[in-house]
Formats: sequence, structure tokens, C-alpha cells
Amino acid sequence: MGKQYMKKHLVWDWNGTLLDDIAAVIGATNAAFAELGLEQLTLERYRELYTVPVPKFYERLMGRLPTDAEWTLMDGTFHRYYWERAEGCGLTAGAAELLAARQASGATQSLLSLAPHAELLPLVRRHGIAERFVRVDGRPDRSTDGKSGHMVRHLEALAVPAERIVVIGDAADDAVAAAHVGAKAVLFTGGSHSRASLERVGVPVVDSLEEAVAVAEELV
Repeated sequence: MGKQYMKKHLVWDWNGTLLDDIAAVIGATNAAFAELGLEQLTLERYRELYTVPVPKFYERLMGRLPTDAEWTLMDGTFHRYYWERAEGCGLTAGAAELLAARQASGATQSLLSLAPHAELLPLVRRHGIAERFVRVDGRPDRSTDGKSGHMVRHLEALAVPAERIVVIGDAADDAVAAAHVGAKAVLFTGGSHSRASLERVGVPVVDSLEEAVAVAEELV
């Protein structure tokens, strides 16, 4: 069996994992909250309370689910603010080098995100890393599936056995999606969740992408 088949296939998350966009996310969230006169969030409070689906996150902060009109307003404001700033976000420290090194070693990796595919792919290309992945999948137009359903389609397209897959992400739903298909997961503290909330998920938690890759290679 060739060396490349002995290595884990990594499925990378994008927002908050490879893309260091947490400042843009906090700014966009606070812009959305300002529309309803809600209290502005600090990074620490955001990371402690964030959850998906996003309306549930808003419920934690508002004490109730937003109305349809409130959700439409907040969601539109968030995405307008976020995408105005996303292109100014850089990659997470060490990301480009790690991706290049894994590709050079013969190991395979792919990118899976709930960001709209039409916006995701050009951004990945602009960062010069698109060729590092055997597949890049953003959210299809009008898809309402969560990360788990998206992961199923991604693995079917890859045709890689789940036991060879390790998902690296920054949120609990990355680990849930991995478990849904029988894969492993490693969670990174640089994105949307606090370390404490990630540790409650029950998978390895790391503070750098370099550590994430090292831990992923050790998972059986």
C-alpha cells in the first residue's frame, strides 16, 4: 500500500479554521444586533454562547427566537457586513505552509464549508491555496442542509473511507458532522467557540493548526 494511502485524509473547515475571520464575524454579528438595539458582544461572550443553527444562538442572547422579520433583517445585515470584510481577512497562522507540506508529502485534503460555494471558491483561489485540495465544496445554492448532510455528499464525492477521514474545524457542528459519517475530528480554538465549550464536545481540542494536523495523524 502506498504511503499516501496510509495517511489520514483531512477535511478542512474554512471560516474560523483556515480563514482567520473571527474579527469580521464579531463585527457582522454586532452590526446585526444593532439593527434591533441589542447589546454588543465581546469576542469572549460570542465564543461562549455561539451555537448552530444561528437562530438558536440569537435565542440565547434575546431570551426568545427572533421573529421572521427580525431574522430577515439580522441575517441580511450580517452577510452584507461580513462579505464586505471577508476579502480583507488573512489565512490563519501557518495554514498555507501546512497545506503545502501535506500536499508535497502525498497526503490528501479537501475543504468543506457552509459558506456559499459561489463566494467561497473565488476567495480560496485568491489566497493561492485552491490547488492544495482534491475537492472544495461550499454550500450549494438554496441548500438548507446543515453540516452533517453536506459532509455526507462531500465524502460520497471523495470516495474516501470514513475511517481515513479527520475533520479539522472550529465549531461543535464540525465534530457532529464527522461523527455522523463515522469520521474523527479535531477542533481548533481560534474560531467561533471557547476552549471550554469545545472541550465539552469530547474530541481533541488544539490551539494551533500545526497541532491539529499532528493530532489528526495520530488518530486511528
